[in-house]
Amino acid sequence: MRFAPEYVTHVLHENFEDAKALLLAPLMAIHYAHLVMLAERRIVSADESRALRDALDGISVETVRKVIYDGTYEDLFYYIERLVKDACGEDVAGRLHTARSRNDIDMTMYRIRQREYIAALAGHVLELRDALQSLAERHTETVYAAHTHTQPAQPTTIAHYLLAVVEQLERDTTRLEAAYVSTNVNPLGACAITGTGFPIDRDRTSALLGFSGPTGNTYGSIATVDYLLESVSASSVLLVGLGRVVQDLLLWCTMEFGYLRLGEGFVQGSSIMPQKRNPVALEHARAIGSKALGQAQAIITAVHNTPFGDIVDTEDDLQPLVASMFRDATRMVALVGAAMRGAGFDVPRLAARAGDGGTTLTELADTLVREHGLPFRTAHGIAALLLKARTEDPGASLSRALHAASTALLGQPLEYTEVRLQKILSPKHFVDVRTTHGGPAPSETTRALAASRARLEADRASWTARREALAAADAALQTAARAL
Repeated sequence: MRFAPEYVTHVLHENFEDAKALLLAPLMAIHYAHLVMLAERRIVSADESRALRDALDGISVETVRKVIYDGTYEDLFYYIERLVKDACGEDVAGRLHTARSRNDIDMTMYRIRQREYIAALAGHVLELRDALQSLAERHTETVYAAHTHTQPAQPTTIAHYLLAVVEQLERDTTRLEAAYVSTNVNPLGACAITGTGFPIDRDRTSALLGFSGPTGNTYGSIATVDYLLESVSASSVLLVGLGRVVQDLLLWCTMEFGYLRLGEGFVQGSSIMPQKRNPVALEHARAIGSKALGQAQAIITAVHNTPFGDIVDTEDDLQPLVASMFRDATRMVALVGAAMRGAGFDVPRLAARAGDGGTTLTELADTLVREHGLPFRTAHGIAALLLKARTEDPGASLSRALHAASTALLGQPLEYTEVRLQKILSPKHFVDVRTTHGGPAPSETTRALAASRARLEADRASWTARREALAAADAALQTAARAL
């Protein structure tokens, strides 16, 4: 078959280069696993199996990666098939393709690679969780003013904030784990779309390739892309959530806030302004994450409204985009984790501003409710009047301001000493009394951190077990192939 030069230039050449980079290793593994299964099921004779094994052994992956596409074959699959034919003859070489199709080979290659992408991304999420937990453990007592609607709201602690981020990342880990489970099933044996009449063993090839088992319906094994969209969606949720955190971190790095300082290895200066210390690592993380999110949306768009069957929209042209999306998502997470591991907080500056703008007035209102049985709305009004008086005269006595405010709303004064009011309105007191489950009190964040550490170790063990299972499957495949 002779292909048009335009088709060669704009499609086949590009796809061949992509396949060499992304799919050669999975393709070779599939060849070996399928051959072992054919031999064990006696679909291919022992002599033919050994000849095919030797032909596969003779293929140098590094040499193949240097091949320049010349248009005399369609794709990487056919190029490898040509090498096998050259090694053992056309009659024997043709036996390897018994009971399979490029369709199920392709879908199996994609899943092999995709599970690697998911595992790599999840691994860096675990590292980011560890970095943020380590920071939180050092800052359970570090109070600062949390914002709502971009305005100072209430005092909390850096540990409380970071634990909120960590919990989000824990859910991201769960989503990635679910995506891995959906991905890690084996389409090999579905053939073109209806399976085969040969007595193949799909469980065997699944085990040799490290899958948890075979896919179900053979039509769906070729047609569906929901497993891909699940991992893309999980990655998108991760990217959006982490991007919002990066926005906060960059704000905290500004001179105006001055809360956060990145390590020297994560900032850059200016070619003209000697004073600059730009937190560019986080800016790059934001840009890379946005790029990955755009690629994720492009993946969904590419497969949207395509036929439910074998179609190129979900295949060769899409896979580089999938690889790039996961690569950039992983880069973002890894960069944020590395930057935060060496970051430092300005504890005195955080504490000095924690009470600015009346951030502790909720606790004053709560105290009046608890100690005097007032409706919260009335207590809220008294606290607001106290703030107004202090705003108009920052040196005004708190006790006199409360006396006047309570008289105005209740018709009688509430008497508190200056010392008592200063304690009630202190950011530390505000935080210390909020021992609600999930709250910012150091006792509660310490408990939450211990639980979070335990979850991290459990998740690490789970992902380590997955990597070890893949390594064990690869070793078993090599042993089985040598034994032919």
